[in-house]
Amino acid sequence: MVRDTRSAPRLDEDHCDAELATKAKRGNTSAFGMLVERYKERAYMTALGFVGSPDDAMDLSQDAFVKAYKAMRTFKEGSDFYPWFYAILRNTCFNFLRRRKTRKESSLDAAREYGFDVVDDSPDPLASLERSELHRLVRLEMDKLSPVHREILLLRHFEELSYKEMADLLGCPIGTVMSRLYAARQALKSRLSCHIGETVQGTGSRAAARGGRGG
Repeated sequence: MVRDTRSAPRLDEDHCDAELATKAKRGNTSAFGMLVERYKERAYMTALGFVGSPDDAMDLSQDAFVKAYKAMRTFKEGSDFYPWFYAILRNTCFNFLRRRKTRKESSLDAAREYGFDVVDDSPDPLASLERSELHRLVRLEMDKLSPVHREILLLRHFEELSYKEMADLLGCPIGTVMSRLYAARQALKSRLSCHIGETVQGTGSRAAARGGRGG
């Protein structure tokens, strides 16, 4: 007996997001699984930037995928999957932050732990110390910003998205993205300004001490 080997077309990585999302909407769980594999790391890092805790970020990103799967019937066929999914992930993280306003871990500290770091090739221990202090202050004050301000800074400076990409992701005009980013930068600058005097004074003292040792 000759077996009929014909079968449905096999899904592969060449399928674009819109094709996979359309198939997932029609009940193809394998297609949705491919979308999860494609975006699970990005979703995790985004959640980590919001909430700070690796464990919470993992739970929230997975929860967002579950919610997305259940809501696939609302997905507009032919549109991009990630902006649609991002709205679900974003709301999941924001709701979490509203329930737990205080966090034990700095979001940027955790993010740097997972690859978002600035390479320091300075041979000067003093410069390294000063840069480390600056990083600490930025991490501390970033964590105190509103979720909306933290979000726009993370998208721009950590995911390095363009204004258009951010606008598509957030579902708002580019002008809104620009004004929101400006406000977030000003908010961070304002929070950091109170530390500038202390940093400058500390730097001067250390430089004087170093000069004394060299004399």
